[in-house]
Amino acid sequence: MKTCELFKKKTVLSYEVFPPKRTGAVDTVYTTVAALKEFSPDFISVTYGAGGGRATCEATLSIASFIKNIYGIECVAHLPCIGLTREEAENQLERFRGAGIENILALRGDMPEGGAPAGDFAHANDLISFIREKYDFNVIAACYPEGHNESESVLDDIQNLKRKTDAGATQLISQLFFDNDYFYRFLERCRLAGINVPVEAGIMPVANKKQIERMVTLCGVTLPKKFSSMMSRYENNPDAMRDAGIAYAVDQIVDLISQGVDGIHLYTMNNPYIARRIYEAVHRLL
Repeated sequence: MKTCELFKKKTVLSYEVFPPKRTGAVDTVYTTVAALKEFSPDFISVTYGAGGGRATCEATLSIASFIKNIYGIECVAHLPCIGLTREEAENQLERFRGAGIENILALRGDMPEGGAPAGDFAHANDLISFIREKYDFNVIAACYPEGHNESESVLDDIQNLKRKTDAGATQLISQLFFDNDYFYRFLERCRLAGINVPVEAGIMPVANKKQIERMVTLCGVTLPKKFSSMMSRYENNPDAMRDAGIAYAVDQIVDLISQGVDGIHLYTMNNPYIARRIYEAVHRLL
């Protein structure tokens, strides 16, 4: 099933998992997926993992196939295009199609140090156009409520996003954010720009201070005063920090649902305990 169809019926709830860095540890993700199955996922996305390369592709394909064919849950496979040739893209897309995967999250991917390697796709919209011209996948794109950290401005970022939907992206999943007002303003800019596809809000429950510091460095997200105060108060108490992070995420989700959000995409960090706590708190609202 193409996941874009889900938004016509309900507020969508989806989860993200990622392949482990350690070779041979894919079984740990299968255990996570087995737990997530109990939390009514409309779909589960599988990232391409850090570093890219053939091993990463194999892990993503294996996990995505497991989700779709063993558990019967719709799956979204991530596909970054940095350094990818058309031939390599075709090979990977054929393998996803052969595994029954119908949904692809088309990304540019993280820019490696030293600049982009040689490849046939400079931007995500190039990959989206390529997929829509040659295949029948549902293509999803990423979006950035506070603007991509490489964009000159939020308006420039919206123009880039419009190129993705014009190229054929039928739904969007947002980067994490901790202030819902940024997301609401982002939606207003999208609608004014003629971007009318469903937008899922990406929510990441924070389990520890190191995790959020890394996210701020990578993504440039803003930390509200309330959130910073929470971190300062509980940073030396791991259990309290985890529980406070869950509570903060729940508050975000309740507010988003009350405002009619198209869907919630939970970045699980492969932690089913956190996913369960959040699901138990919000599932009756969906």
